[in-house]
Amino acid sequence: MQLAEVKHIYHNELEGIYRKEEIDSLFYRTIEHFLNLERFVLVLQPRLTLTKKEEQPLFETLSRLKKEEPVQYILGEAYFLDLVFKVNEHTLIPRPETEELVQWIIEDHNKQSDGILNTIDIGTGSGCIAIALAKLLPHTKVYGLDISLEALKVANQNKGLHEVEVEFVQGNILNLETDAIDFSESMFDIIVSNPPYVRESEKAKMHNNVKGYEPTTALFVPDDNALVFYKALAEFSAAFLKDGGTLYVEINQYLGLETKSIFESKNFKDVVLKKDIFGNERMLRCKK
Repeated sequence: MQLAEVKHIYHNELEGIYRKEEIDSLFYRTIEHFLNLERFVLVLQPRLTLTKKEEQPLFETLSRLKKEEPVQYILGEAYFLDLVFKVNEHTLIPRPETEELVQWIIEDHNKQSDGILNTIDIGTGSGCIAIALAKLLPHTKVYGLDISLEALKVANQNKGLHEVEVEFVQGNILNLETDAIDFSESMFDIIVSNPPYVRESEKAKMHNNVKGYEPTTALFVPDDNALVFYKALAEFSAAFLKDGGTLYVEINQYLGLETKSIFESKNFKDVVLKKDIFGNERMLRCKK
């Protein structure tokens, strides 16, 4: 079968589930992953013919895409700040908004030349934030904390893939005392977190490829305690953030002022809300 025919089948089978531009992106990403073919291959070789062996993973992927499974889980990888990270059903898929959060940290600290910046990423998942900071921000000692052992396995794989030094630790930010993790020696210059913040009532508005496949414990919080993780982060930062240190968090766009008030009530200074590329209040920064 010719590659152009496979592309036509992708469009026929996925129409109504994805937009035309998304189908093109899914098709080209799939052939790049499995066949190492660039996007422009059909321009250069319009009659390129595939073997049955080459066709098989393309149609297996198509079958899973029809069920709205995220392509990142199908391929086992996602992009974050132009870096490739392994992902699976135990880890969230990195988002552009989270890239902006990391870029904010880098912009604030990349000119620092003296001393080591002790940094912790709370709820590290795939490790994309922690590893990106270790790779892109000089003079940084990075830790990553997550409740999920399965997620930490992926994070450690990504650490090896990118050849950086990050110490990943299992722990629950809501219950660190009983996890017997000793942070008494580790006063942090930077604390960063992208915690669960989507309220259960907001689930209905989300796409099936998110709510049907991504780990619910990393996404959702109860409506009657939607800011539980920010309260825990404020307590943790009050104890373990150095004086003059900075906390960065990704937030629910509908709860910006409420989230801000949590950190102000704990006497954090310079509490700033920042909009993402879509114009939503998605990030918060404050200092101790």
